[in-house]
Amino acid sequence: MGYQGDPLSGGRDGRSFEVVLDTTEGPISVEVERRRVKNLNLRVRPDGSVHLSMPLRGTRADAEDFLARRRTWIAERVAKRREHLARLEEEPLCDGTVALWGERVSLIGALRETGLAAALSLSTPEDESELDTEAASRKTLDPLVHAELSKALYRYELECALPLVTERVEARLGVHADRWQVRHMTSRWGSCTPESRSIRISSLLAAYPPICLEFVVTHELVHLMEPTHNARFHMLLDIYCPHNRAIAARLRQPA
Repeated sequence: MGYQGDPLSGGRDGRSFEVVLDTTEGPISVEVERRRVKNLNLRVRPDGSVHLSMPLRGTRADAEDFLARRRTWIAERVAKRREHLARLEEEPLCDGTVALWGERVSLIGALRETGLAAALSLSTPEDESELDTEAASRKTLDPLVHAELSKALYRYELECALPLVTERVEARLGVHADRWQVRHMTSRWGSCTPESRSIRISSLLAAYPPICLEFVVTHELVHLMEPTHNARFHMLLDIYCPHNRAIAARLRQPA
């Protein structure tokens, strides 16, 4: 493991420096940045670069020790990113549309309509100044960029829609969760911890018709009455969401 840059200043601004980590994937450069954070936060970006943020009082020795203990994890994640990027080079660009609440819409147009385009520093040509224009819908995007933009859009949409849905469904069931969270989950639509009365909902539900979100919210709230998927659980789900099987079948299909 080695360092790049001035060993005393830790970078031009005194807050950032670079660590070169020796791994099974070869040397991996890690950008280390001192920030106003409480913990060390490690991230492998979509392009395969590695970033570590650490408290302002953190030392290079702290960073070196932290990265050394996570050497294997970093190498594995970087390898996966590189493999993914290599596959993308052989794949065609995505068109500029995305599934949103069961309909196909312009991704750039949706981001601009929500205000996320400005936050994400996206810009479009003058002939695409109107939302959801034909040009914006045809705009091709790198698959990785498309995925990241869609992820941001889905989280925003879910966070806006969830409070209204939970209020309505909780009133109908007569049970209330103490905590709701929106997460980017790809293996499940929702999860519930009855002991803490906390429920997590997948942001990917924003791709499906609104009834799917209401179904998942109902499903997880029923778990506060019956933690397991036994006969009583399904009886309660049938009462509060009579069409739950048809909706579940819809969620097994592409958005």
